[in-house]
Amino acid sequence: MFYVYLLASRKQGTLYLGVTKDLVRRTYQHKNKLLPRFTSRYDVRRLVWFEVYDDPTNAIMREKEVKKWRRQWKIDLIEKENPEWKDLYPEIIK
Repeated sequence: MFYVYLLASRKQGTLYLGVTKDLVRRTYQHKNKLLPRFTSRYDVRRLVWFEVYDDPTNAIMREKEVKKWRRQWKIDLIEKENPEWKDLYPEIIK
């Protein structure tokens, strides 16, 4: 499985879009600031949205599509599935 995901610093905060094969591991890395990049610098650690794909090509295509979106469209995408902007990480590690 492959995942396209959005992280946020807080509700309506800084957003980060990524793609990964291991959503649990990648989110853990972001949460614990193990990746000294954008998400560490801006404290972007809350998993607020993700989609699942069977193959990497479709996941990468979706990531590229969403990256081109306006910020408000990304917010709308999050709020459609997760209106409270709760951190979904506890749910995916069960």
